[in-house]
Amino acid sequence: MGLFDFFKSGKKEALDKGLEKTKESVLKRIARSIAGKSKVDDEVLDNLEEILITSDVGVDTTLRIIERIENRVAKDKFIGTDELQKILREEIMSLLAENDNDISENFLDVQTKPYVIMVVGVNGVGKTTTIGKLAAKFKAAGKRVYLGAADTFRAAAIEQLEVWAQRVDVPLVKQQMGSDPASVAYDTLNSAIANNADVVIIDTAGRLHNKVNLMNELTKIKRVMQKLIPEAPHEILLVLDASTGQNAFEQAKQFTKATEVNALALTKLDGTAKGGVVIGISDQFKIPVKYIGVGEGIDDLQFFNKKDFIDSLFD
Repeated sequence: MGLFDFFKSGKKEALDKGLEKTKESVLKRIARSIAGKSKVDDEVLDNLEEILITSDVGVDTTLRIIERIENRVAKDKFIGTDELQKILREEIMSLLAENDNDISENFLDVQTKPYVIMVVGVNGVGKTTTIGKLAAKFKAAGKRVYLGAADTFRAAAIEQLEVWAQRVDVPLVKQQMGSDPASVAYDTLNSAIANNADVVIIDTAGRLHNKVNLMNELTKIKRVMQKLIPEAPHEILLVLDASTGQNAFEQAKQFTKATEVNALALTKLDGTAKGGVVIGISDQFKIPVKYIGVGEGIDDLQFFNKKDFIDSLFD
């Protein structure tokens, strides 16, 4: 069984369950808004706009979706309300397709080994848990994994990562609290290279109160790692908590300014009706959503697949 299969097999049920609250919220409200109406008119579209914005799809993305539907209404002259859900589904799918959101199972086939993932995000979004689950997935797929505890700002961050490293049975490179994060990252890569590792996952501090410091710290970590592997990190993964809705947009804005984020993980989708944030963030920042968290279990961290996501939302 390949790496991709470990993320994908039998996971649709978990995705359906994880998106239950969002689906219930959106579809019920759409049904209410079109009750007694036969065609899609301005009032129906105004209601739909409000539903999408309050589901945290985001204002800009919502306006793009509404504009696309308006264009179809203008072209077809008459669109029945019974077709609205189908059209909405198609337009969201088309929007997600504009960003390369589906991950190829060959994404680890890079020339350089190890493949280095630097994980960024504020404290409390599920960053350490995401790192632990990723490590478990990679290890189960036969990959040799190293973890680096470069969030030296919080003792709890190092301890949490240590728990995951023991649980998954992968090596963790750490130093004392307050150590230079770049030094931890360098040591991690050094050990990983010496031991022929396939994947290195580096945790970083999640402080947003001083953007300049954050930017400097992340830049220094990257620069130090590039002394050993010029292309590192291959992936800068921003972890966001989907249940925070608009806060997740704000965090994405800050971190994309601070460093070159090229992949997103959205956690805690199972506990929220704000699943629309996945659509909005992917569209607004033009960064692919790579992983989504739809539950507590290790198997509940999934590769993001736009078709499965849309199916779970609308079927």
